[in-house]
Amino acid sequence: MTADREHDRTLLSGIAPSGRLTLGNYLGAIRSWVAHQDYFECYFPLVDLHAITVRQDPATFADRCRDFIALYLACGIDPDRSAIFVQSHVAEHCELAWILLCQTGLGELDRMTQFKEKRGRDGADVNAGLFTYPVLMAADILLYRVSRVPVGDDQRQHLELTRDLAGRFNHRYGPVFTIPEAFVPETGARIMALQDPTRKMSKSDPAEANVVALLDPPAVIARKLKRAVTDSGSDIVARPGKPGVTNLLNILAATTGEAICALEERYGGLGYGRFKQDVADAVIARLEPVQQRYAQIRADVRELDDVLARGAERARQRARPTLTSVRERLGLIPG
Repeated sequence: MTADREHDRTLLSGIAPSGRLTLGNYLGAIRSWVAHQDYFECYFPLVDLHAITVRQDPATFADRCRDFIALYLACGIDPDRSAIFVQSHVAEHCELAWILLCQTGLGELDRMTQFKEKRGRDGADVNAGLFTYPVLMAADILLYRVSRVPVGDDQRQHLELTRDLAGRFNHRYGPVFTIPEAFVPETGARIMALQDPTRKMSKSDPAEANVVALLDPPAVIARKLKRAVTDSGSDIVARPGKPGVTNLLNILAATTGEAICALEERYGGLGYGRFKQDVADAVIARLEPVQQRYAQIRADVRELDDVLARGAERARQRARPTLTSVRERLGLIPG
C-alpha cells in the first residue's frame, strides 16, 4: 500500500445526478458523509459524467445537478470543510481515466456484474461509456489518493477493480497511487424499496411508490410509508423472511438512532398501523429541516455556483500532483 500519512485520513464519495435523491441515499450515504467531515479530509464530487452513460434531457440536466448539490448542502455537507464539486469541472478525471483504460483488460470490464445485468436488460442501448465507466470511477478515486471510499455492496466489485488497477500501475511504473479501502456504514447502509423490499431503494426507480424522495411533501411521505409492503403475520421483528418489516425497522432505527431490538420490544403486539404511522412521523420530522434549508439554498443560484467553483479549484489542487506523477512515470512529455 502506497498511502502516506497525509492521505490516511482522506475520503471520497460521489453520486450520479440521475433520478432524485432518496431517503436511502440520505440514510445510507449522505448522512454518514456529514459525520465523516469531523474525521477526514472529504471530497464529494457530483459525478455528472457517469450520468451521461444514459441519455439525459439537456434542458433539465443542469438544474438537476444544482438540485443535488443544494441537497448536499441542506443535509449538512460544509463547503468550508469539504470539497463539493462537479466531476466534469475537473478535467484531470478524464485524462486519468484514459490512462487507466490503457492498463485495463477487456475481460476485466466484461466481468463487471452491473454491466452484464444492464446489457442483458437494455440490449442495443448499452454504449461504450457504460462498459468503461468502472475505469472512470477508478480515476475518480485514485486521482485524490484517498484511503477510504464509502461503498454499498453493489459497488464492491468496482472498488476491487480500482484496487487492482492501482496496484498494477504501481508495480509497473513505481508507487503513485494509494490503494483505497472500502468503508461501509453499519446503520442504514441499505434501505430497500417500499413495495419490493428485496431490492435496494433506487433514485432512478420509475415506480414512485417504491421511493421516499428527499423533497417529497409530508403528506406524500406518509402515504408511501403507510402503503409500504409488510409481511405475513403481525410480529414487528427484523428477521429473515420478513423483508418488509425489517426494512421499516431499519428506516426507523436509522432515522431516530434507536436500536432495532428496542424498537422490536416497543412495538411488540401493537400492530402494523401504529408502527407505520410512527415510521412516517419520524421520517417527516427528519426531512422537514432539510427541505427548508434546501429551499433557501436553491434560491441563490449564484452562491451555489460559487460553491462549485471553489470546490473544483480545491479538487484540482489535489488532483494535479497525482496526474503529474502519473505522466512522469509513463514518460509523457510535460506540457
